[in-house]
Amino acid sequence: MSHPKTILITGASSGVGQATARLLAQQGHRVFGTSRHPSERGEASLMTMIALDVRSDESVAAGVSTVLEQAGQIDALINNAGYELAGALEEATLDEAKAQFETNFFGVIRMVNAVLPMMRQQRRGQIINISSLTGFVAIPFLGIYSASKFALEGYTEALRHEVKPLNIHVSLVEPGVLKTPMMNARQLAARRIREYEPWRQRALGALRELEENAPAAQSVANTVLQIVESKEPRLRYTVGRQAAVLSRLRRYLPETMLERGMRSNFRLDAKGAGRT
Repeated sequence: MSHPKTILITGASSGVGQATARLLAQQGHRVFGTSRHPSERGEASLMTMIALDVRSDESVAAGVSTVLEQAGQIDALINNAGYELAGALEEATLDEAKAQFETNFFGVIRMVNAVLPMMRQQRRGQIINISSLTGFVAIPFLGIYSASKFALEGYTEALRHEVKPLNIHVSLVEPGVLKTPMMNARQLAARRIREYEPWRQRALGALRELEENAPAAQSVANTVLQIVESKEPRLRYTVGRQAAVLSRLRRYLPETMLERGMRSNFRLDAKGAGRT
């Protein structure tokens, strides 16, 4: 193992965040996890949980200050907090779309801006943003969520260039479909438009079946540990065969073939109504 690091990870109360925080702590790192309501959760005692809401400038500033007061430094920031908004794009209100971005995208910017001054001063640091295969292949009826991850991909790539001369490493983790509590916390757009109903049900039903047979959060945790302990981490790390295959197909497959495959997998055409 590399020298133990002080690590701050958002959204650590369950799923990927909790599994990652536990693994990092078990490996000897000092881990601070965040949750909006940490006292209401059953987090592992290996890490220190603090209250932090990535949607609030004040909460982020207070949370980062708490970590610095207790540990004196932050060696790595892992941006994991997020949720999924499901539904047709037309069904999502502007307020729902803004709320999705407020957590999944602007929450990352808040966290990064809060830790970068300290990392610049110490001339070292690491930022790991948890993205998704939906950050490079849009999933139908998860359009707003996909858009938030596409935005995160571009932001992270630019950030990596900008802070590299300061010895700050930036990476993306792109998991495929996972079986985690997030699948049960998926939010549906409040509006329902009748014309989308059969296609929405097919697509989300197909997604649910994929999730039921998908890897657990530990696969992501293992990848994050690898990145944290790497001396020269890469920009992108896909997690799972599904994400790796889709990443290659996105690069090399003609758009029409990729589109047909996606529509078939999510049962959006009559010929794709069978099981995936």
